Amino acid sequence: MPQTPPPDRPEGAAIPPLDDFLCFALYAAGHAMTRFYKPLLDPLGLTYPQYLAMVALWEKGERTVGELGEALGLESSTLTPLLKRLEAMGHVVRARDSKDERVVRVRPTDQGMALRERAAAVPGCLFAASGLSLDELVSLRRQLVVLRRALETEPGAADG
Repeated sequence: MPQTPPPDRPEGAAIPPLDDFLCFALYAAGHAMTRFYKPLLDPLGLTYPQYLAMVALWEKGERTVGELGEALGLESSTLTPLLKRLEAMGHVVRARDSKDERVVRVRPTDQGMALRERAAAVPGCLFAASGLSLDELVSLRRQLVVLRRALETEPGAADG
């Protein structure tokens, strides 16, 4: 259903100002999140995507590359180099499944598990810096999950 443009929009302007775009707010927030985490993760030797992969592995202990990709929303072509770097650092081990060699399993090493202890304070830093209450953060996260799921199930969403 077409909406009436706001009074401050020039006549005939088809596209609203950039700051009115939800997609831009999410994009900018994502970049801000990555920048926020960088100084927290540098002492751990991790990038933000590597940290998320480790969190997913700490949670389950072992996952297939496919399961990890699904949890992180990453394609195998993006995830594989990330896992190779984590393996080279000694944080994870990748191995072919003994029953199905097409499947690669990933698990944290003892060193990777020890990293969990060093990273324990990281999540609380975001809470402290956000200026939001715990209820507000939980609500925001819930809304973002609902939005993501709606967009993923929208026809054409997989087409990019």
